[in-house]
Amino acid sequence: MKTYVSLAWRNLWRNKKRTLIAASSVFFAVVLALLMRSMQSGYYAYMIDASVRTYTGYIQVHGKNYWEKRSLEESMTLSSNKIKEIQSLPGVRQTVKRFETFALLSHGDVTRVAQVTGIDPEEENKLTGLRGKLIKGQYLSQNSKGLLLGQGLAELMKVSVGDSVLIYGQGYHGVSAAELVPVEGILKFTIPEQNKTFSYLSIPYAQWVFSAEDRLTSLSIMIKDPAKADDIRDKIKSLLDKRYEVMTWDELTPELVQAIQIDNSQGIIMLGILYLVIAFGIFGTIMMMTAERLKEFGILISVGMKKSRLFLVTTLETLFISFIGVLAGSLFSLPVLLYFSKHPVPLTGEYAQAILAWGLEPVLPFAVNAGMFFAQIWTVLVIALLSGLYPINFIRKIKPSEALRG
Repeated sequence: MKTYVSLAWRNLWRNKKRTLIAASSVFFAVVLALLMRSMQSGYYAYMIDASVRTYTGYIQVHGKNYWEKRSLEESMTLSSNKIKEIQSLPGVRQTVKRFETFALLSHGDVTRVAQVTGIDPEEENKLTGLRGKLIKGQYLSQNSKGLLLGQGLAELMKVSVGDSVLIYGQGYHGVSAAELVPVEGILKFTIPEQNKTFSYLSIPYAQWVFSAEDRLTSLSIMIKDPAKADDIRDKIKSLLDKRYEVMTWDELTPELVQAIQIDNSQGIIMLGILYLVIAFGIFGTIMMMTAERLKEFGILISVGMKKSRLFLVTTLETLFISFIGVLAGSLFSLPVLLYFSKHPVPLTGEYAQAILAWGLEPVLPFAVNAGMFFAQIWTVLVIALLSGLYPINFIRKIKPSEALRG
């Protein structure tokens, strides 16, 4: 076997230009395929991560009908002991309590509708990095009786740190909620919608303002391995009764799942076209190599070399060319992908506006995982093996007497 491997390797470099051209077609195709899949995988992961951090968590516990009605009447009480039980489950990384509602915020003659979110300041900061978005004033404490406003909302209402804002809305059981609250800090979000509509209170104070003592609208749960979300959801369900509903992120945001599936299908079609180009490149090169060596094959068969041995040598040559292209493409792509995975590409223009409309920051992140590289290797090797059937069929039909005459 060693002899045939050596012979196949030497045959490649008898015509260096032809070998390099064939390997280059594989190289560029692999680089493009890896860049495409890295962008897609990175963006899907970013969309999911942004959604679960800002809105839902990988798993969310809420009242039985809350997700459908989004009303404080469907809010829940969840004891600290029960939350600790959930937190202690294997695979659970963090639990984040939230109290969410909408209310009118008024200052002077300006009134705006805003989302008012009661938060545990420290847990929320661990999850969303909220403290890092503070541009003026101070962050909330656990027992704070102040308000954090998005920068856009503060500008619309013409308020700053130290001013007081009237919160007016409907509390639990239809009780009127009205409270004059000082602005403690201003937050700056990248997403305009958040800037113009988000406001935050500490959970105890929000519950008091809306007459909903000890009630929560949701418990967002972050987990260590998103692939185990269904298993952990089932374990959480076993800890709770029928008053509660436990849902995973894909159940909470089906529109996001559909968007990813549609985009992924488009990406697979583009990859299919790219691999078709690779296949034609490899197959064309193999055809050329085989036709050029007709006389050589005829001589080898005439001196007693079995056709089965020639089958093996030509197949090895095809695999070597493919492997050279795949290896070079993977080694070239790896540092590029690693760099962009740490430094997402900022986007501008219409594409950025479209992404902002989804409630995401306009950046293009990349992902790097071993699966992407193995997928390229196996796909190209399969193409190479299929292309290698041509010289096998060609050699099978060779008649030495005709081959020697060219």
